[in-house]
Amino acid sequence: MKQRKIVVLGTGGTIAGKSAQAGDNIGYQAAQLGVAELLETLPGLSALLQGCAVEAEQVAQLDSKDMDFAVWRRLALRCAHWLAQPQVQGLVITHGTDTLEETAYFLQAVLAPAKPVVLACAMRPATALLADGPQNLLDAFAVALDPGARGVLAVCAGQVHGALEVRKSHTYRLDAFDSGEAGPLGLVEEARVRWLRPCTGGEHAPALLQALPEAADWPRVEIVTSYAGAGGAAVDALVQCGVQGLVVAATGNGSLHHALEAALLRAQAGGVRVLRATRCAYGRVLPKPGDALADSGGLSPVKARVALMLSLMAGAA
Repeated sequence: MKQRKIVVLGTGGTIAGKSAQAGDNIGYQAAQLGVAELLETLPGLSALLQGCAVEAEQVAQLDSKDMDFAVWRRLALRCAHWLAQPQVQGLVITHGTDTLEETAYFLQAVLAPAKPVVLACAMRPATALLADGPQNLLDAFAVALDPGARGVLAVCAGQVHGALEVRKSHTYRLDAFDSGEAGPLGLVEEARVRWLRPCTGGEHAPALLQALPEAADWPRVEIVTSYAGAGGAAVDALVQCGVQGLVVAATGNGSLHHALEAALLRAQAGGVRVLRATRCAYGRVLPKPGDALADSGGLSPVKARVALMLSLMAGAA
């Protein structure tokens, strides 16, 4: 029987960042250290692994604010490659915090993995006086090794979040992520996971994964926002530019300024797919009979955008 293995895929982010001064937690450059360097200096890893092997691969090296479709596609394909190997128990992905929630949702949608795929991040660079990356990375290994873990997960500040709910909710604090009203899936306590509710992973990768086109061919979906005095000029301009889908971050329970709503209805009548999400931090758009614009099914605007892109791809496949 082959030795069990955890595969670590690096994409950069603050967890791999460096600052000129150890006390500077915001004026750093992300994605400066390779994933192998992060693992070399990770205390307590060998004791946690208990004989499980580790293999590292650098998939990308970028600040996650610059995440793009090409990296998403490459990352998903590398995840699928490793998950298909029986000896691989799970994956750990180092990732920046800014777009982590979008990457998590994308990977869950296209992989639906039965094995754990755990995103680890940091709010402080690796050179900080009290860097949070090493503990978050060690906790991610603990989750990937836990028999109760499945699906795409994110670990930050001792909490485990699911891909559907996770969101970055603070700009600076170490516990920058939450899962909204659902709450975290679990807690990591001294290298042990205490599950608060079960994980909901999948059983196999959807067919869409192998049909993902090259990045240049992904459908264009944009996000607009409703607010006091919102107009429809931006929507009309996006339609003229060939947008294929629009997600609107609506006020309250999906309400829209009348001028913006009129533009969105024109866009929909012209063949553009439109979804309503809410700009509220809590709650979801509750649909009513006769709604002219579909709701996002509880997804945030950024996750609804990913879902709409994938839906458009599936329709074109």
